[in-house]
Amino acid sequence: MDCMIVCVCNAIREDELRAVARQGESEPVCAYKALGCEPICGCCLDYAQEVIDDEHKRPARRNRSSVVVNFPRAA
Repeated sequence: MDCMIVCVCNAIREDELRAVARQGESEPVCAYKALGCEPICGCCLDYAQEVIDDEHKRPARRNRSSVVVNFPRAA
């Protein structure tokens, strides 16, 4: 879990920002809005963009459950 604070004014954590980035947000202002707030001083916006960009570069997270399929053998 990423517990680093990205935005002190709104107490936005890195894991929260990454979660909205995975939902499709690509800009800090839109991501903040999705979290129910907006930038106040703006000092965090460059780092917030880096976090969002980094999350978009990561491979999609896979569900760890798996399904086993048994196909009948050819006769």
